Amino acid sequence: MSDLAIRIAGAPISWGVSEVPGWGWQYDPETVLAEMRDAGLAATEFGPDGFLPDDPADKAKTLADLGLRAVGGFVPVVLHDPAHDPSAEVAAALEGFVAAGATTLVLAAATGQDGYDDRPVLDDAGWTTLLGNLDKLSGLAAERGVLATIHPHVGTMVENADDVDRVLRGSSIGLTLDTGHLLIGGVDPVALTVDHAARIKHTHLKDVDAAWAAKVQSGEVSYTDAVRQGMYRPLGAGDIDLTTIVATLESSGYRGWYVLEQDTILQSRPTGDGPLADVRASIAQLRSIAETIR
Repeated sequence: MSDLAIRIAGAPISWGVSEVPGWGWQYDPETVLAEMRDAGLAATEFGPDGFLPDDPADKAKTLADLGLRAVGGFVPVVLHDPAHDPSAEVAAALEGFVAAGATTLVLAAATGQDGYDDRPVLDDAGWTTLLGNLDKLSGLAAERGVLATIHPHVGTMVENADDVDRVLRGSSIGLTLDTGHLLIGGVDPVALTVDHAARIKHTHLKDVDAAWAAKVQSGEVSYTDAVRQGMYRPLGAGDIDLTTIVATLESSGYRGWYVLEQDTILQSRPTGDGPLADVRASIAQLRSIAETIR
């Protein structure tokens, strides 16, 4: 367990960088990556298309020049449409992964719509297609030396407890444990970790204000509005039992990344430290947890 501290990575969304149109004010990659490095993060996920250079070699060099390792990244693709084969999109993304030495593909079952505030209902035929694509894409990634995972995510086709259960029963792909999206989607992230630790291959650590999560679940507010109001909190400042989650993973033999990912919406360029203050608080909290579970 002593190496946990060197498996803490960042994600550009903690600095407000998102693929969603109109999400908010966006930092430039140079600032984000430099602040990651200065905060002591060992690695980063790639962020949305266009955040890092598209050319695989340039992408790898951008990270290497700043001393950051590449974790991999979040790749939302439509998986449920029988008329759409996502293989070409994923294969193109994997070129950048391989060039940068990234090892983890984080798939999301995109709806085909912009944003994460609504999603269509998936019928049995759609589920059959989705599950088949998960295993197909997992194999495609493995051929390139990359581990594919599926990320249950609010506003995608894999969001709630029933969705996660269908994925667990109907495919062999590993899970990205995103503690925040699971809670907001109505899944207990602690119970999922305890019951399915062996299936978890990648981790996004978030902390969440449970009152805001309940408002999203009830439809009282949209996901985006809740993020804007501060639903995501620095680790230790929300309502998720992160100590039990991390202890369970480590005792099960998990040796993957812990990506600090506190979704943030910025109205304008912050003064002072901005999001970096929350990132530093989260790093300190995770290191404290690591000490308690030695």
